[in-house]
Amino acid sequence: MSSLSETWFADGYIDFEQKKYALLAYLQQINRHFNENKLYPQLADVVFHYNNLVAFKENKQFLQQQFPKRLTAINMERLQLLYEQMIADDELMQELESIIQFAIHKLNFTIKEGAEIYEFVEDSLNISPVGLIPLDTQEGYLFLCDGSHRQTLVYEYRLSIFERHDEKYRGIHTQYIDTYIKDLVHSCEHIKTSLIRQRKKLPNPAVYRVDTKLVFPVEETLLPIAKRCLVKYIAKNAA
Repeated sequence: MSSLSETWFADGYIDFEQKKYALLAYLQQINRHFNENKLYPQLADVVFHYNNLVAFKENKQFLQQQFPKRLTAINMERLQLLYEQMIADDELMQELESIIQFAIHKLNFTIKEGAEIYEFVEDSLNISPVGLIPLDTQEGYLFLCDGSHRQTLVYEYRLSIFERHDEKYRGIHTQYIDTYIKDLVHSCEHIKTSLIRQRKKLPNPAVYRVDTKLVFPVEETLLPIAKRCLVKYIAKNAA
């Protein structure tokens, strides 16, 4: 897949036409994935580049706090120097501003397309508890079923809370466990009983079924969105 570096707009020669075609080639690849209803990691990558450009334009430390793992100290220093150079050089400033303005517009349009797919998938999901839910819902199992009606994908999940910018966020980590063929024997209740019997580390797990009548790519779309929806569902029902 065609990709952009974290500082693509500042790398090498600052030329509008060159940067425009690099961006369009990248977005063409992104749209191919979106046309196949594949959202991740492409959507997150586009959002990163959009936020990065907005932050550079507004001179807000270039996302140093929001994206500490993606921008290296070297890249941060390069952007800082470029910003100072841009202020001192009218011609460079105009060229870079043209690149950034064009890119922000194009990236924003692509993000909206991805968001529409995300919302369509999210609206198709139904979440329901399997059996009684214990008081502790920090870990348990996620059963994922799509409209093919062929199988139930089982994941172990664990919720986590992390802080960023003086705010608390909920995260979720999942680990694939097994796939069960959907039939009269392997009901969700039967699968839950089997898991409790076979996996002693979770004797009283919270178990949730997330299903949709439609079919989407699992790893690229269905699972990531199901995880986010489950986090919101658990938080809402715990409040």
